[in-house]
Amino acid sequence: MRKIPFGVAVGLFSAVLVSSIAIAQQIEEVIVEASHIVQTSEAGRNPATGAGIVNMTVSYGVSYAGLDLASKAGAAELEKRVKDAALAACKDISREYPLVPPNDATCAKEAGDKAMVKVHELVAAAGKKSAK
Repeated sequence: MRKIPFGVAVGLFSAVLVSSIAIAQQIEEVIVEASHIVQTSEAGRNPATGAGIVNMTVSYGVSYAGLDLASKAGAAELEKRVKDAALAACKDISREYPLVPPNDATCAKEAGDKAMVKVHELVAAAGKKSAK
């Protein structure tokens, strides 16, 4: 029976580890996160008011795989997807807490604005890459 030299085994392990990290980093998505603080009587208590507080957060991953972010059409499509996901996340919160729902439009704008920072970074990077 042949033994695999220790150096080769370490090298193979390192190659597998690095390739799995590279694959994980290639996921092309922007995370859209909507949150709403709800006061209820069921969760932890706020010492000042005696009311319970729940911070409801809903996250969506928005894919930009296949979009040409260097083009106006690609960038606009990603922005639309992010806005749609933000609104969907806020509607999920409204369904979960119908007695104290967030204002869906305000909630969606806040969630979308946070995600748009990443969108604008991606679009700028794509523009620089295509200019080369």
